[in-house]
Amino acid sequence: MATDMSEAIRQLSQDRGMSEELILRTIENTLIAAYKRRFGNADNAVVRFNDENTEVAIYAQKKIVEHDGVYDPVAEIDLEEARELNPEAETGDEILVEVDPMEFDRIAVQSAKQTAHQTIREIQKDSLYSEFKDKVGEIIIGYYQRERNGTIYVDLGKMEGILPKKFQSPREKYDVNDRIKALIKEVNKTPAGLQVVLSRTDPDFVRAIFELEVPEVYDKTVEIHKIVREPGYRTKLAVYSNRDDVDPVGACVGLKGVRIQAVIKELEGEKIDILKYDPDPRRFIKNALSPAEVRDVIILDEKTHKALAVVNDSLLSLAIGKQGLNVRLANRLVDWNIDVKTDAQFAEMDIAAESRRAVSELFGDSEGEELSRISELPGVDAGLAQALLDNGIDFIEDFLALEPDELAAIQNISAEQIEVLRKLIEEYVEVVEDGGEEEYEEEQAAEPAAPEAEDESAEAEEYTCPECGAKITVDMTSCPNCGVGLSFEYEEEEEE
Repeated sequence: MATDMSEAIRQLSQDRGMSEELILRTIENTLIAAYKRRFGNADNAVVRFNDENTEVAIYAQKKIVEHDGVYDPVAEIDLEEARELNPEAETGDEILVEVDPMEFDRIAVQSAKQTAHQTIREIQKDSLYSEFKDKVGEIIIGYYQRERNGTIYVDLGKMEGILPKKFQSPREKYDVNDRIKALIKEVNKTPAGLQVVLSRTDPDFVRAIFELEVPEVYDKTVEIHKIVREPGYRTKLAVYSNRDDVDPVGACVGLKGVRIQAVIKELEGEKIDILKYDPDPRRFIKNALSPAEVRDVIILDEKTHKALAVVNDSLLSLAIGKQGLNVRLANRLVDWNIDVKTDAQFAEMDIAAESRRAVSELFGDSEGEELSRISELPGVDAGLAQALLDNGIDFIEDFLALEPDELAAIQNISAEQIEVLRKLIEEYVEVVEDGGEEEYEEEQAAEPAAPEAEDESAEAEEYTCPECGAKITVDMTSCPNCGVGLSFEYEEEEEE
């Protein structure tokens, strides 16, 4: 079989995205399939191409036998017939006999065509799968083709992708031939062919857009810590810089907001909050509740990640957001359960007792470590703690023992910082006056021993605190355990 097919091979390579080597292999498999269909066995079939791949032929490799020794005409050939093809042929040799394609019947040709089509589809599927599998998580641009049951079919050039309803932003509407930029979310092999699933709601879509629009994000100078989204409504992302001279938020916003505006335009007007990531949960929570300004953040329970954010009355609705969207996104961003309160609501809460209880569970009690160092105080200024440490003041009791003039003599510490530190100690540490037990023992030793009757009377006059249940005596004005004020009233017994 002689045909000039080099042009056809090149055209097929361009249309199907297949290499010429794969196309030649497909042609070979097609001819062998037709041979097998015609002769029942293809073990001795041989396909040969010329050097320019412009001609192809199929041969039957036959064994040369004596005239009366031919039992299988498909695999054997008579010596005299073989010598017509090659005068030097001898019995026992093998010779290639070209097969005329005209010998193939219609069924054999049809079988060969089906084999060719199937082979081409499998090769194309494998090739496209390898190509698109490496692009998962990347941005691709396609064009709207049609919509069916909410799913949009997108022309990606070599193939068609799908944009399911759940991965479409509620803000976006498309018409035929509209340009669509989306994230390649999944690539799957299905019986119907290759399936490329696209998404415009995934947080990684926003990440990829920022990598395209912000060079500092692309080269990892600025890195995105986390992104959370309510597609079509609001996105929050926390960023940080690997260089001290680069402002991560400013780099993402761009000069006069040109970079962030390009991202907002791509997201069809979705609101975007860019904030600075901070390893300190208090500062991170403050940043996460933007655009609202948070006055204070109180950690209620560090183990269960519960925190309270206090804002001005006028900023409460802004901090919570429409239908709670802003605080809900902030919760997901920082991975804390944030309760937002106004100053008035905060004042009505028994937050001091709750905070003391949480701190006691974390730092006090017999099961935990005692909060003793200044640097361990929640929310303490790191510079202040270091300045005190440089002056040999590491423990809280050392700080409390200092006289005012001694504190004033310490450099790099202001009176405001000292006052803030005192308030932190009052909030998180239960201060016990030193020497209480020793003084009590000395007083007891100095006093003469009381008669047993008096001891019995003293024991009889012991009571329990109505607030916490601790033991108290009549000479106490406040409970030594919980600090509640005490007063004792006596009722005269009626004489019978």
